[in-house]
Amino acid sequence: MALDHAILVSLTERAASGYDLARRFDASIGYFWPASHQQIYKVLGRMQEAGWVESTVHEQHGRPDKKNYAITAAGEAELDRWATVPSGREALRSDFAVKLRGFRDREAILTDTRARRADHVARLAEYEASEKRFYPDPSALDGAGLGAWLALRGGIHTEERGIEWCDEILTALEGRGSR
Repeated sequence: MALDHAILVSLTERAASGYDLARRFDASIGYFWPASHQQIYKVLGRMQEAGWVESTVHEQHGRPDKKNYAITAAGEAELDRWATVPSGREALRSDFAVKLRGFRDREAILTDTRARRADHVARLAEYEASEKRFYPDPSALDGAGLGAWLALRGGIHTEERGIEWCDEILTALEGRGSR
């Protein structure tokens, strides 16, 4: 997947400025497809050239003009095409797993594991709060709403497994000597 498709998905929900898209990424899609504000603006320009999005300029007094982007019929067609292409297996890149594999400094690994566990717990709380707020009755969902809830559930499961893995590491390391 390219950032283009993540932006198109976001624009199917509603038109937005580059700034609003970046904020949306920070609050949702960015949890599983991160992008900087600069990347989003660069891709929006490329997508506009390709005809996948169009922009309207809104004048703002005392501030630069604001461009709002909306998905076009060509962008919708691209999303439809992309949705039919099977997703490949995503590569797992983990600096932490490589550090575990090398196991050079027990205390550093313990410190890192505790910090990672705390991050997983915090993210899990965010996801669960979002689920409670936006999806109080998942059985009533269909279409894009169902897809958004299922993606959120994937995030919840990922954080739960991350906590379990950290707990396993801590149990294995805290109960052993300094080897």
